[in-house]
Amino acid sequence: MKVLVVDDHPLICEALRQVLKALDKGIELLDAGSGRQALAEADKSVDLDLILLDLALPDADGFEVLRELRERHPSFPVVVLSASERADIVMRALDAGAMGFIPKTSANEVLLGALRLVLSGGVYLPAEVLRHAPVPERAPGAAAETGYRSIGLTQRQAQVLALMVQGKPNKLICRELDLAEGTVKIHVTAILKALGVSSRTQAVIAVGKLGLRLTPR
Repeated sequence: MKVLVVDDHPLICEALRQVLKALDKGIELLDAGSGRQALAEADKSVDLDLILLDLALPDADGFEVLRELRERHPSFPVVVLSASERADIVMRALDAGAMGFIPKTSANEVLLGALRLVLSGGVYLPAEVLRHAPVPERAPGAAAETGYRSIGLTQRQAQVLALMVQGKPNKLICRELDLAEGTVKIHVTAILKALGVSSRTQAVIAVGKLGLRLTPR
């Protein structure tokens, strides 16, 4: 496993190096202390499995770096590590394509669990954000996890939603699923309606809060 850590604090990078060994004994960690270095390292390391990004960078706006990383390398999941837990910052990070947002105050077990979730294709958000997110209630007697069919999604719509959760734009979804852009837009509209939300970001939060399974068992 190869992970790029973007943070200009050497102590944070060293602490992460120790904690992340629990993810994979053979983990390879790359460090970048600035936005410019992060983009250069991502361009060079085409086999990255994960990027951990601090938004407070010395040479660039962290949100712009996040957007640039997602645009250049949409297959690399990016998780934000932040000293802030403000809901508006979490939402901005999701809007920019982050697949996770982990406060730096989180316990090691929370950090590792969140990264495992993201590596498996899910999205991790702080519990406080999920707790206050306005998403549809489960039907009475619903299981702890909800299958995509139970909320009225087709298998194809679930595939589109899975790529939305990964922060991929419509054009990339078209390419990966071999669909016309108009067809993808129709699917996105149906997905938002089924989830009872009005934006892609709210859809991502709904998936996290509902524990929605996007693939059949």
